[in-house]
Amino acid sequence: MNETIEELTVELREKNPNLSDEKARTWIELLVSDFEASYAKAGYDYQGTAVVEKVIRQWISSYGDKIHEFAGSNPKYAHLLKDREN
Repeated sequence: MNETIEELTVELREKNPNLSDEKARTWIELLVSDFEASYAKAGYDYQGTAVVEKVIRQWISSYGDKIHEFAGSNPKYAHLLKDREN
């Protein structure tokens, strides 16, 4: 899964140059974690990384260029994505 996270991080950075490498990776890790948890809570059997990868790619395509705007409006993520110097 690490290789997939790296690939998705690169895709997100290409879609959204406002993000640093570190923040892009954090976003990918958060999205993967939330998707897997939500999928499990809904009672679905785990379908493997291919399904996770497909969904995250769709999210990057749809929302990747604006994802940095989301953190400010969602305290669940804001503290994880603050600049280190702040």
